[in-house]
Amino acid sequence: MTPDEYCQNKTAKSGSSFYYSFLFLTEPQRQAITALYAFCREVDDIVDEVHEEDIARSKLDWWRLEIERTFNDQATHPISKALTTALSHYDLHQEYFMEILDGMAMDLSQFSYPDFTQLTLYCQRVASVVGLLSAEIFGYQERATLRYAENLGMALQLTNIIRDVREDAERGRVYLPQDEMTQFGVDLDSLLALESSTELVALLAFQAKRAQQYYQQAMATLPDCDRYSQRTGLIMAQIYQATLQEIADDNYQVMQYRVSLTPLRKFWIAWTTARQQRRWRVKAA
Repeated sequence: MTPDEYCQNKTAKSGSSFYYSFLFLTEPQRQAITALYAFCREVDDIVDEVHEEDIARSKLDWWRLEIERTFNDQATHPISKALTTALSHYDLHQEYFMEILDGMAMDLSQFSYPDFTQLTLYCQRVASVVGLLSAEIFGYQERATLRYAENLGMALQLTNIIRDVREDAERGRVYLPQDEMTQFGVDLDSLLALESSTELVALLAFQAKRAQQYYQQAMATLPDCDRYSQRTGLIMAQIYQATLQEIADDNYQVMQYRVSLTPLRKFWIAWTTARQQRRWRVKAA
């Protein structure tokens, strides 16, 4: 199995919505973004699947050394070998990969967040930084596009937090800010017991409004000249916003089951969004 095949398998097995947005990229872009996504999945799996904290930290530390080797053209892992190819085409900064690892390490010792400021740091490390790396792969002309990428990363991560409340609680993790839980009258023990309540519904609606604000900020800061090159991110935004709307329409019953879109609907959103951006480019020309 080649490094790229390893990354493709890793991406496909995750069942992520990202797969549908990758369909409209050039081959070098698809190779690079798939390698990046595989890296994120690999290190995230360490945090989720390795239950001994010391072992998980050791594995993350190994990846810190592996990233250093990768940027010195000495990669040993299939994913980092695929990243070496990506580095030959795109200006991907080493410190961003280290920040992703810092964010993953937070999950090993921090199981809740006192306020949104603390949560923001986590989201920036595990999502906004990934947005910045993705923007480099997709290409841009205006630096304002980097701000768009940061805001979009925040929006996507906040959507994940709302969607995955039950799954995270089962792992003993709570990404809803504690001060806001207190404000809305949501009991931590009840949340960890996977209990739903009208108070939790109100809190999740509040979180959804915040996520929508980040989507709006992202779209407001994306320059028109970069809309087509950043269409992959726009596809992700549409898929995730559709998921968020499904959750809202279902009155935030995320403790009962995980809300997700069908593969056909994801593909339809991806295709229509890509077509819309193509028309936008033609009209702008």
